[in-house]
Amino acid sequence: MEAKKKKGLNIGVDLGTVNTLVYVAGKGVVFNEPSVVAYDNETGETIAVGKEAAKMVGKTHDRITISKPLHLGVISDIRSAGTLIEYVLQKIDKDSYDLSASTLLLCCPSEVTQIERESLIELASDLGIGECFIEEEVKAGVIGAGVDIFRAQGAMVIDIGGGSTDIGVLSLGDIVTSESIRVAGTFFDEAIIKHIQFTHQVLIGSISAEKIKKKIGTLDEALSGASETMKIAGRDLLTGLPKEIEVTQKEIRDVLIEAFEEIVNTAQRVLQQTPPELAADIINDGIIVNGGGALIHGIADFLSNRLQVDVKITNNALTAICEGTKVLLKNKGSYLVKPLD
Repeated sequence: MEAKKKKGLNIGVDLGTVNTLVYVAGKGVVFNEPSVVAYDNETGETIAVGKEAAKMVGKTHDRITISKPLHLGVISDIRSAGTLIEYVLQKIDKDSYDLSASTLLLCCPSEVTQIERESLIELASDLGIGECFIEEEVKAGVIGAGVDIFRAQGAMVIDIGGGSTDIGVLSLGDIVTSESIRVAGTFFDEAIIKHIQFTHQVLIGSISAEKIKKKIGTLDEALSGASETMKIAGRDLLTGLPKEIEVTQKEIRDVLIEAFEEIVNTAQRVLQQTPPELAADIINDGIIVNGGGALIHGIADFLSNRLQVDVKITNNALTAICEGTKVLLKNKGSYLVKPLD
């Protein structure tokens, strides 16, 4: 009896600096884990990937290396990118499908170079995937936010990810103008670390900085309501001993506002490069904000006040890019015509 022919998959991957998300046609978002890989230095074998590897960050010894495929929006380790993608394929039971008949869409930050794009495509080929193409996150994100970019209508998005902030204006299925800067989630964490080191003489790690950002981080310049504080532990730089300190919401707000001014300046440059008719559309429809940075308290009012345009935070800010691959996979590289459902 002839064996039943396996079907191919349409797979969309948001390869982010902080998290990797995967969409599979017919199944939805099937994977959402940190973009982290842990290797054994002696054997070269993979010890852990995703959530398990993320637990090891800042807590390893000399035998273990922690690697992240992207750093500040740039592919820094193609090997760990391959390990991560292979791990994702195993998670979706690759043996039940024909990878050679499958299509993989990788969404990456705008600053990814042509050489890096070719390396990723070659990597997918080495894993046995039949077809692979690369797309910018800003395009997938605005589609995932529910915007019909195939109309003759301007749409502007600010995507604040882990490693980079991508800002773009889209119309008729493609990007009209865009810019990318390496001021995003990781940059905010590093700014908090430097502030606490300078102000409190205490060194904290990236995980602690992220906790501070999420718990008391705000862009509310009025600090309406009671100002919150948070206790955090680190190493005293004067004694070398563990020390617990208390940081205030006001000091963290000031750190974040300084960083966000760079995002505002970039958004203003993009608006200045936007054709007048599309600028009019943006005034009417507002600016969409995606990514983990969209969840920082007070961001909508802050950006709206600075840019003098309505700002909307998407309901699916963390998954919009991944969900946007659903449409891009249907077109497979040709975006000037809206795909049929």
